[in-house]
Amino acid sequence: MYPLDTLKTRLQAPDYNDVYKNANGTTKRTLYRGLYQGIGSIILITIPSSGAFFTTYEALKFTLGEAVPPNSTLYLPQPLLHSIASGGAELVSCAILTPAEVLKQNAQVYRSEAGKRGSTSWAVFKQFRNNPTRLWRGYTALAARNLPFTALQFPVFEHLKTYFMERRKTKKGGQPVDGILERARITAMSAGLAGSGAAWITTPIDVVKTRIMLSANEESGKPKGQQTNLLTQGLAGSRKSGWSIAKEVLQKEGTKGLFRGAALRAGWTAIGSGLYLGVYEGGRFYLEARREDSQANEGDNLMQRDWNKVKVGVGASRSQETVKKSAWQDE
Repeated sequence: MYPLDTLKTRLQAPDYNDVYKNANGTTKRTLYRGLYQGIGSIILITIPSSGAFFTTYEALKFTLGEAVPPNSTLYLPQPLLHSIASGGAELVSCAILTPAEVLKQNAQVYRSEAGKRGSTSWAVFKQFRNNPTRLWRGYTALAARNLPFTALQFPVFEHLKTYFMERRKTKKGGQPVDGILERARITAMSAGLAGSGAAWITTPIDVVKTRIMLSANEESGKPKGQQTNLLTQGLAGSRKSGWSIAKEVLQKEGTKGLFRGAALRAGWTAIGSGLYLGVYEGGRFYLEARREDSQANEGDNLMQRDWNKVKVGVGASRSQETVKKSAWQDE
C-alpha cells in the first residue's frame, strides 16, 4: 500500500501546486515517480511499533474487561473500553513510530539532483544530523491524528466483527467460526469498513500532521544555536502549532485543502486495515488453536500414564539401594 501513501503525502504537501502541477492544471509525471521513496525506514520500525501497539491494546482490553460486570460493579460500555485500549496503545506506538514517520514523509517528497543516485532515506537522514531531536517533531501531531482515528476505528471494527461473526454463526445453525481463513476474511471486511470511515473523518488532522513533519526537515538544517525559540518568537516563528497550520490551510485553500487526499487515504486505509487486521486475527487464532491443542495433548498423555508402575519410595534406606529415577526422568 506504500505507493498510495506516497501519493497522499505529495497531495497534502504545501508546495503541491508548484512542484507536481503544470501551469494549465495538468499533473506532472514527477508526482508518480519514486513512489517507494522512504520505505526502508518504515519497514524497519513497523515491527516494533506494531508489536507494541497490539501488546498494549490486548493487555488494556483484558485489564479493563476485568473491571466491568460481572467481575465488578463498575460499568464501561464496550465502545468506550475499546477506545481507551486503542488510545493507550497508540500513545506507546507513536513514540516508536514518529522518527520513522518523519523520515518517511520527507523522503516521499525528496527530489534528488539530476543524475545522482543513492538511498533516499539516507539522504534525508543526513539532513537531520545537526539536530536529530527534530526527528521527534510531530509526535503530538501524529498522536493527535491516530488517537481519534483508532478511537473511531476500533469500536466500530469490534462491533462489526461481532455482528458479522454472530450473523455467520446463526446462518450455519449455531456452528462457531473456527476456520482461520473465514475468521480472517470477516475481520478484514470489518476492519476495512471501519478504517475507511475513520480515515475520511480524520483527514484534516492528517493534513496538519503532514505539514508539521515536512517542516521538520526545513528546520533540521539549522545549527542548534539558530533554532527558532517558541517562547521568544511565538507561533510566528518557523515552528508553527497545529492549530495555526490548520487555520493557514483553511484560509489559503478552504475546506477542500483540509480534506486533500481524503478519498485516496480512505481507499488505501480500507485495503491496508483489512490486510493488516485480517492477517493479525488469522495469525492470533491459529496460534491460540495450536496452544490449546498442545495443552490438550499434554493433558491426555498425563492421564494415560500407568501410575501403578510409578514407585514413590526408594526402599528401607538410601544407602542400601540404588535410587530409582522418577517417571519423568525415564522419559
